Amino acid sequence: MAVQGHGVRERRRGMNILVRGDASTDIGTGHVMRCLTLADALTAAGHAVRFITRLHPGHLADAIRGRGYSVDELPARNEPDLTGYARWLGTTEAQDADDCVALIDEYRPDWLVVDHYALGRAWEDRFRSETIRILAMDDLAERPHSCDLLLDQTWGRAAADYQSLIPAGCQALCGSDYALLRPEFAARRDHSLRRRREGAVRSILVTMGGVDKDNATGQILSALTQATLAPGTELTVVMGASAPWRDAVAAAAKAMPWPTQVVSGVSDMADRMANADLAIGAAGATSWERCCLGLPSVMVVLAENQRTVATNLEKAGAALLIDEPAKIKTHLPELVGALAANPERVKQMAGQAAAIVDGRGVERVVAAIATMTEGKRVF
Repeated sequence: MAVQGHGVRERRRGMNILVRGDASTDIGTGHVMRCLTLADALTAAGHAVRFITRLHPGHLADAIRGRGYSVDELPARNEPDLTGYARWLGTTEAQDADDCVALIDEYRPDWLVVDHYALGRAWEDRFRSETIRILAMDDLAERPHSCDLLLDQTWGRAAADYQSLIPAGCQALCGSDYALLRPEFAARRDHSLRRRREGAVRSILVTMGGVDKDNATGQILSALTQATLAPGTELTVVMGASAPWRDAVAAAAKAMPWPTQVVSGVSDMADRMANADLAIGAAGATSWERCCLGLPSVMVVLAENQRTVATNLEKAGAALLIDEPAKIKTHLPELVGALAANPERVKQMAGQAAAIVDGRGVERVVAAIATMTEGKRVF
């Protein structure tokens, strides 16, 4: 069902681009949010963008419309006997393609952007043609694709990791040079890096993703009460607008020994990160935002698909790592206290983080789309 949002962007000269991505309490919000970042950049370049999303619990259809885009909604499905990431989709690749085919035929996109761990070559083969190009987003380098551009923004990822997974003629955009960040992060980068010269920890930002369905945030606040921090330290907790534990976290914040603010659904994350001295965060898409701003962090792995990012950033010296939520209680107080007592270490981590992401990745991806559109097609 096509649902028109208030203030939907006018169709304009340029390409038609259709995005297929989901959010849910299981998937989180990161896939849709990075697609929105790309959509904004493509719109600014003169193209028309539309979304297809499935209405899982915790979907972001309203948020997508709130950003000015039309949304085609697919009904939530919960079919039995699904395994792996197919459970996130709620159905099979074949059924999802069947659900999308009429919408894609109607819109006739020049490009399909696909960002879902449960969708790969079988889905893409249904739609890739001489007139429809496909940009596939991935982070795992595990499943084959039928696409023209492959985007994996994981730091340390190389095109060779996808050599056997993509067709001839496909260009792989790999590594954190292609991290999809909103323009405000690059705009705040210089200010943020200047703040890192002292290395003091007076302001701590806690952000565990848009959903945090298991309330890692509450565990973090509880653990921080045992940390040694300087008098006057302030904490800010950022949660998603639909995070299920907001009330419990707000109650815990009132009992903290330091001033602790809880906010949700913010639109000024770049400013909040730029003005923080240390972050405690999940190892998802916000990892690249923190790196762009040189914000040292303690990262918690909340899902197995975050482990590669977290391990690589720890090896680079950009973050400290808690490799599972069960270790928050025992590990977090020591790690945070040690950083608060060691400004030189904090400054070193800031420098290592800033070297990983410069904030211009979305520009490079849009340029790659334009270049491939203008060039000869290998199909």
